Amino acid sequence: MRLVSWNVNGLRATIKKGFYEVFDALDADVFALQETKLQEGQVTLEIPASYHQTWSYAEKKGYSGTAVLSREEPLRVVRTLGLGPRDKGGPGLPDPTVVDTEGRLCALEFERYWFVCCYTPNAQDELRRIDLRLAWGAAFTRFVSGLAQDKPVVVCGDLNVAHNEIDLKNPGPNRGNAGFSDEERADFQALLDAGFTDSFRYLYPDRAGAYSWWSFRSNARANNTGWRIDYVLVSNDLQGRIEEARIYPEVHGSDHCPVGLELAL
Repeated sequence: MRLVSWNVNGLRATIKKGFYEVFDALDADVFALQETKLQEGQVTLEIPASYHQTWSYAEKKGYSGTAVLSREEPLRVVRTLGLGPRDKGGPGLPDPTVVDTEGRLCALEFERYWFVCCYTPNAQDELRRIDLRLAWGAAFTRFVSGLAQDKPVVVCGDLNVAHNEIDLKNPGPNRGNAGFSDEERADFQALLDAGFTDSFRYLYPDRAGAYSWWSFRSNARANNTGWRIDYVLVSNDLQGRIEEARIYPEVHGSDHCPVGLELAL
């Protein structure tokens, strides 16, 4: 089984840059998208009718959004974490329920497993959205841990954090910045500690220079000055079924490239 995840940074734009060619070439059983930036009805995908399309739209136009294109029809779909007052974290902090309106989650129950597509909120410059980011992270860990009590779980998407120094080109200057703050890295570690495996690092613990996102600035992609912030995680009961984990840096069309997993399931 081949699973692929791609932050397309605007699906309509990526369609004009070769999305269908990439979709056909990767030939995934499940193809997850983040940052679709769509409202319902704005795109009619020209993909085989055998794929089931599951969409999660942001209330804000042209913003965020996720989708899953799957050969198997889902039994059930969940599109929000159910963030509420308990996730606020303290007096004076922003209301975390706002991120549940941004189309950041598309979780599908299949017969043998749960598949969760996620677009984690960015902490933003000077970590001004870090409270919302951490509220989301804690709730997300509870959510997928709960699913794992029922069936094995695959989690994929733009998780907006580089876990360790090997996961970005310039860790020193970026320490404490959004995507490489101690708080976000600890949040990601808590997700792993809850019973999940980073499939790429499971197979390639020491592989450097493997990135999935590059800034549009300073010729970053040509110089491979990147970050690995897109992941495919599996619940630990699927560790032994990981056959291959891939990053596709040759695929353009977005500031992210696709990542994938081949799973014996």
